[in-house]
Amino acid sequence: MIRAVVIDVDDTLCLTEAVCFELENEVLARIGREPMSRAVHVATWGLPLLEAMPRRSPGLDVAAFATVHRVVLREYVAAGRLDVVAQENLEALDELAAAGRSVMVLTSRTEAEMEHLLAPDHVLAGRLAAAYHAGNMRFSKPDARAFDGLLADTGLRPSECLYVGDSPGDAHAANGAGLRFIACMQSGLRKRADFDAHRVDAFIATFPETVDAVARLEAADPELPELGL
Repeated sequence: MIRAVVIDVDDTLCLTEAVCFELENEVLARIGREPMSRAVHVATWGLPLLEAMPRRSPGLDVAAFATVHRVVLREYVAAGRLDVVAQENLEALDELAAAGRSVMVLTSRTEAEMEHLLAPDHVLAGRLAAAYHAGNMRFSKPDARAFDGLLADTGLRPSECLYVGDSPGDAHAANGAGLRFIACMQSGLRKRADFDAHRVDAFIATFPETVDAVARLEAADPELPELGL
């Protein structure tokens, strides 16, 4: 049985790349830096933010960026511009839980970037069995050891867990940890060929398709071909 469905946040549970591009350029503007291009943002999307930013803005004072980013992040969240979890995605989480699966998130975001999503009054409250992020993990994706804490905490075997993400780095981490992997293509930023070097157990067009994909994978013979869109 697939007992745990572990979910990435950015461009999986909620669509965020485009708004994060705007947010980060706003931060750069406030600290007197030139804006980055969309191309460089997409090329480094999926990396931890403070690891990606020196590539997006060479010579950046990362500490200054981080300070202002916290302010702008709160502004975007308060304005309803960032981390909007669609109702159909919430319903999918509820269906996964109703099927007896633990629902968790695992992301490379920092604790500060996750704070609002884990607030007791957030729509995710009560829907997540656990949340793993840079604040409580020793390793971050694409390192397969990102799943070490989750597996140790839950006592689950990797074969009982499945990860849903949007990037080849997500696939690399899940493959290395022995978890099954579903690629969510909803952002439109990735192509199936981007995952050619990795095992993908199912491709889905939108996040709510996770429910059926997980049930089909659980029922399928492991030797059968992968599920498609």
